[in-house]
Amino acid sequence: MPENVSGSTVIRRYAAADENAAVDVWSRAGTAAHPFIPGEGEGEGERARKMREVYLVHAENWVAETDGRVVALLGLLDAEIGGLFVAPEAQGTGVGRRLVEHAAALHGSLTLEVYEKNTGARGFYARLGFAEESRRVDEEYDEVMLSLTRPAPGNRA
Repeated sequence: MPENVSGSTVIRRYAAADENAAVDVWSRAGTAAHPFIPGEGEGEGERARKMREVYLVHAENWVAETDGRVVALLGLLDAEIGGLFVAPEAQGTGVGRRLVEHAAALHGSLTLEVYEKNTGARGFYARLGFAEESRRVDEEYDEVMLSLTRPAPGNRA
């Protein structure tokens, strides 16, 4: 049974049949959010292979589906958001917020990493109550990553 039904948007577990749609959302959202990543695009080459063969297989993945179409993907590694990707045309509709709240309902407090240069995502996470805990340099791209945390619902000040 689908989780969090609201209007025509459903949040549900990722299924293997969602692979192409999920990779498309990841590619388009990631390319828009990470223009500073050099070389191959988000939807191509080694990054796409890892997405299909590692992340979609081994993470706890959830999708948001609107009118029968996958518009967002959330990957969880326990209580860590490994990735949240919302199709550009679905951004600002509340679908990303609903996926984060779904993750919090499942796991309580949440953590994630976000590129410092991804100001849109940083603002989104700040509005949802995430705070910076630490910073590190991503060795693969020499970009600053921020580690963010959010307390479990009910534990927020």
